[in-house]
Amino acid sequence: MDDVVTVLSVDDHKMTALGYKYILEDAVFDGYSVRVEVANGYLEGEKRIKDAEGTKRYNIVLLDIQLFPAEAKDPRTGQDLGKLARKLIPESKVVFMSSFSDSFRINSICQAVNPDGYLVKSEIDELSLIDMVKTVITAPPYYTHLALVAVRKNMSQTFKVDEYDQAILYQLSIGRKTKDMTSVIPLSQATIDNRKRALKHNFGVQDKNDLALIEEARIRGFI
Repeated sequence: MDDVVTVLSVDDHKMTALGYKYILEDAVFDGYSVRVEVANGYLEGEKRIKDAEGTKRYNIVLLDIQLFPAEAKDPRTGQDLGKLARKLIPESKVVFMSSFSDSFRINSICQAVNPDGYLVKSEIDELSLIDMVKTVITAPPYYTHLALVAVRKNMSQTFKVDEYDQAILYQLSIGRKTKDMTSVIPLSQATIDNRKRALKHNFGVQDKNDLALIEEARIRGFI
């Protein structure tokens, strides 16, 4: 192992990422120290990952899920950066941290990225951050309690939220009608309608309108 473990922390709240930096850089590890680089938001994180392609610059990439303000109406999330990291810097460990603990959301991330860890922000403290680095470097994965509960809960569920479902939810959130989605989502209108009905059923809003589905999807961290 290198004497220095380098972490890239990507968060849309710079002070939050700086807090992680100060904790980890001040901590004492056995045989190595930790250096944290901070990227503020999606675009800066994307640039850092692209610049690191073909190198071993980052041992851990630490990603928030929501990296654009709601008013930006940009569908890209930390999940997209996680997929990019897997492609361009595959030797780096990918860890997510988010306020979202919904089992459907966490499962969609696990399916898309197969992360080396997931931390629910309400459970993050100095000890959990340090334990995360120790575990991810030596024997991943690392999950905080609520994340682990969500993963276990999802083992008994057959319903999954995939990238097409997420695209449907996003298009609804920006006001696009279902009949117009076929121009941006490679599915038939009948398939999109069926998926929307399934989302409403599994999110518990089957008897409500699309606005209720959008709000529930926002609460669960999909938009």
